Formats: sequence, C-alpha cells, structure tokens
Amino acid sequence: MPDFELMPIGVFARRSGLTSSALRFYADSGLLRPAEVDPVSGYRYYSPDQVARATALRRLREIAMPLTTVGAVLDAGPDEASRLIDEHVAKVVGDAGAARRRAAVVTSSLTGAPSLPITVLKGPVLADAVEQVLTATVREPEAPVLGGLRVEATHDAVTLTATDRYRLSTRTLVPAEPPAATWSATIDGDELRAAAAEVRRSALVRLEAAPHGLWLRVADREDRYCRSLPGEFPDHRPVLASLGEATTRVTVPKNRLLRALEEHPGERIALWAAGGAAHLLPPDGEPPGVVLPATVTGRDLRIRFALTTLYPAVSTAVGPEVMLDLRGPDRPVTIRSADRGDLTTLAMPVSPDHPARARGRGTPR
Repeated sequence: MPDFELMPIGVFARRSGLTSSALRFYADSGLLRPAEVDPVSGYRYYSPDQVARATALRRLREIAMPLTTVGAVLDAGPDEASRLIDEHVAKVVGDAGAARRRAAVVTSSLTGAPSLPITVLKGPVLADAVEQVLTATVREPEAPVLGGLRVEATHDAVTLTATDRYRLSTRTLVPAEPPAATWSATIDGDELRAAAAEVRRSALVRLEAAPHGLWLRVADREDRYCRSLPGEFPDHRPVLASLGEATTRVTVPKNRLLRALEEHPGERIALWAAGGAAHLLPPDGEPPGVVLPATVTGRDLRIRFALTTLYPAVSTAVGPEVMLDLRGPDRPVTIRSADRGDLTTLAMPVSPDHPARARGRGTPR
C-alpha cells in the first residue's frame, strides 16, 4: 500500500472516534492491528479500509460488549453478528433488570417499616390483567406515571388502570380473600410486566404494600418487589363518570376486525356503523370499504381513529366478539368483550374537524 494512503495514529483516531491509547490497546489485543508499523520509530499507521472496523469496534464497546464477543462479531457474517449482538443486549437488559429489582428490595428494607397486607389474588388472573391493562401505558420522561399501573384496593375489589392520555384501560379483579385494607399507588409497569411471568405460575399471590412499592408474595417461589412511581396519576374517574349513554353499539368478530385493521394501509381509519354492518374505510373515504358482519344498534355513525389507538384496544379484548359503545365523533369510545365486561378500554377518536391530527378532543386525563 502506498505510504500516502496510510494515516498516522492521531489522524486515524479522529476518523474512527477512538483515542490513540484505545487504538494501542486494541492493537495489542489483536482486535485492530495497524496496517504498518515503522520498524525504526515504532510509529503506527492505519489504512482507510480499517475505518469501518474501528467504528464498529467503538460502537460495540459503547454497549459494554466484552472483547472476546467484539472479536467474534467483527469476524462473523451479518447473520451471526446480528445474533451475537442480540444475545449480548438481552443479557445486558436482563442483568440491569435484576440489579434494579435487587436495589429496590434493598431500598425497601432500609426503611425498616413492615409491609402492609392488602389482599390475595389468583396468580394467572393477575398476570393476565397486568399484561392487558399495560397496553395503555406510554414512556414519557416528563410524566413517568404514564408508564405505570394504578393499583387500587377497596373493601371488595382490586382495580388496575393505565392510560397514555389517549387510551385508558381498566380491569376490576375479585380477590380470592377480602381485602384487608384500602390502598392505592402507581406501580412501575416494566417491573410488573417482568413479575407477571413468575406470578402466572402461582395459584395465589399476596399483595403487600411497602413504603415505596408493592410486594408480590408467592408460595414456593421468590417474592417480587415492584417500585411505586412518583407523580400524580391522571384523575380518570371524572372521565368514566361523564361518559353518558352510548348512541350506537357495534358488536363485531374480534379476529375479523383485527385482520381488517392490520391490512389497512393508512395511519388513520374510519368506522362507519350503519345498516347492520361495520364498514372500515379511509378517514374521508366513501362506503362500502371493508364490510364486517356486525350487530349494530342505535343511530348511524361515522367515527375516525388513529390506528395505533384503536388496534391495541381491540387486541386486548377477551373472547371472540368485541363490543364498541360509540357516543359521537369526538367522544371516547368504550371497547370491551361482548360477554366479559371486567376489562374495559376507552379510546379517543380523531377529531373530525382536524383530520391531520392523531388525537381528538375530550382526551382522558
């Protein structure tokens, strides 16, 4: 290779984003040897062809990948490299989750306060409810409570609620034992989701309140601790209380509706309930569109949705048929199973006078 194509270590460091000391380390470890080393001065020189490998090496180290795995990734083909990266990321995420759970337990123990027995729930039922309701959460740094699950225990029930301000999902559970105390808190959604797999395999789960979280205690398994989140959870009760009666009710096969939503090409969709059928069409399209068999009662109504709002609300409904209670083109829609009403989701339509907006008025807050 002609000398004029080679770069001294300082220039190559700037091109690759690695420091000169890091380049020396990677050369000594065999991951990135210089193209040439001056036998007299010991100066190291790199070729332009090595920039891509050096950049990839830097990026892999930025995700805390061990040197041995880095070498395997750099020397592997695309498919094998992707597999190794995925395995590493999964391990990092798993280790971080385990560390966070252990840290939460330590933090809880530092208070010295005993946990407060709340109630007992069936493990599989609680796990299902957590996974269903958490579909209405969202990651929002300025409002971490929107990534959590509101758990409220009264004297006769436990209610789980989540909202991203545009959807609101709630499910009420009947305890296996009468609640021992009333209690409420917003619990970290990620930690509850991780605990659901363990909870699902337990016949009964005892809920105990701690100063900064919730204990899920199960027999013959490791207890799980989930942190509570700071901040005020949106007051959803006024929304539920002010819904009013539905003007149109549509009962439609769940799988047929989901398939039609999956095949719809746009980001927004209109539901036109009329003539004993449910029509799915573009927001400003004309019937017939996709016609689904349905039972429709009440007045004819066209209502528009963002696909990302409607689809998850329908997908979590239980049973073969889903029921939609419509109240008008700019009012929340209630979506639930046609034969099981313990899981209810509210979804906001797209405002008809602002077709470009993804959110309607009257949003649950």
